Amino acid sequence: MSEVQKRGLCGMICGLAGIFFNLLLSAGKLCAGWLSGSISITADALNNLSDAGSSIVTLAGFKLAGQKPDSGHPFGHGRMEYVSGLVVAAVILFMAMELIRDSVVKILHPQQVQFNGWIAALLAGSILVKCYMAFYNHRIGKKIHSAAILAVATDSLSDAAATLVVLIGALIGFFTDWYVDGYCGVLVGCFIFYAGFGAARDTLNPLLGQPPEREFVERLENIVLNFDENISGVHDLIVHDYGPGQRMVSLHAEVPAESEIRTIHEIIDRLEKRLWEEMGCSVTIHMDPVETANERIDELKKEVLAMLHEVDPVITMHDFHLAEKGSHTELIFDIVVPYHFRLSDEKLKIAIQEKTEVRLGQEYRTMIEVDKDAYLKSNINGGKDHAGK
Repeated sequence: MSEVQKRGLCGMICGLAGIFFNLLLSAGKLCAGWLSGSISITADALNNLSDAGSSIVTLAGFKLAGQKPDSGHPFGHGRMEYVSGLVVAAVILFMAMELIRDSVVKILHPQQVQFNGWIAALLAGSILVKCYMAFYNHRIGKKIHSAAILAVATDSLSDAAATLVVLIGALIGFFTDWYVDGYCGVLVGCFIFYAGFGAARDTLNPLLGQPPEREFVERLENIVLNFDENISGVHDLIVHDYGPGQRMVSLHAEVPAESEIRTIHEIIDRLEKRLWEEMGCSVTIHMDPVETANERIDELKKEVLAMLHEVDPVITMHDFHLAEKGSHTELIFDIVVPYHFRLSDEKLKIAIQEKTEVRLGQEYRTMIEVDKDAYLKSNINGGKDHAGK
């Protein structure tokens, strides 16, 4: 069974279990809310009913995400899983607003709530069921890295907390003369709204294009840098996520400029195949030739790297080479800095040029391209600097 099929099976199991448990809880709470006249219990029942609908959406999302690529969607339909998670979040947010509105009405027009032992038992049992649902959805969601299932797990946990609030409110109303049912309904709505907001954030980020997990980047770097001694560095890593199990990766691998092109090309081909087999991602690698037998370039690399670290130790460098321009020598290289670096690109270039003139002489000019590190400040060279040191 392929990884996509396993994901689809896990999604189906979680979806069917969610439909069954939520319909069961909703039916019981609707009866309890009708008999007791409690807006908070009725609100909790409607919340469970919406959860059943959300489970149906999640189930449909996994089914659609498992479809094979076609002419209209050559990279598959994996992002449908994220879309389904976003729909679930939207339903949660809508229900939260409705429940808060109805609860405010109950605060303005309070009524005595009928309460007995079997209603208390029903609410307590609901809390246990929801905690169990949160547990297994979280475990499966983590295992298959599913934002949709993790959103369902978060929602189940908030439901358990909301039902606990309802139970406490019912007990307070039973043993005292305080009419807190409406206030409990507002708290339930706030719990649900917070869960919906978190679920929306977690499913929207992959659709917008968030960076991959640090573990994924580090594992990929480790494979590349330890594959062959001719590969001395990696940079310009880009990861496109078309849904779980469908990642497209491109990167630049630094190789000796003096090597025979067919030999290096064969190495790169084998590396791309290795990454597909071990990580399940389609990889395109650009061969970036670097001088490895030129002592002058090696010395200048060290000098420039030392200057960069004087400006800020976080700066790294790659693609270093020289260009003789008659009266001066151009030092051409790319540097990598984090997003929101303390200096603008122009000020950073000026600072590096000034240090170059002081340290190497005015006959040296710098031609610098500034890149931003999109992958959590990952050490792209796995312990080596970007100059291939």
